[in-house]
Amino acid sequence: MPRPLKREFPEHDVNTVVEMGWGSKRNSELLAMMLAGGFNAFVTVDQNLEFQQNIRASGISVVLIQARSNRLKERRPLAPAVAEALARIKAGELIRAAA
Repeated sequence: MPRPLKREFPEHDVNTVVEMGWGSKRNSELLAMMLAGGFNAFVTVDQNLEFQQNIRASGISVVLIQARSNRLKERRPLAPAVAEALARIKAGELIRAAA
């Protein structure tokens, strides 16, 4: 999640991969580190994540942002859909937040 988009989720404790120092980690490592770190959900734009990782087995909830582009102005309008997904998602589940 880009840092500016964090402001759209004041009710959540949001950390970016870069802020955590995990920018060079592969998705499988990220999911394991998130679970070990007590994180509840991973919000991502990586459209291939669900095909590359066993999300159910990971124990981490994944919200996949599906915007027309990776530009912030395309992602910001999806913030309510992301927030709604975060409110109802369960561990190991993937929910798409799309326009």
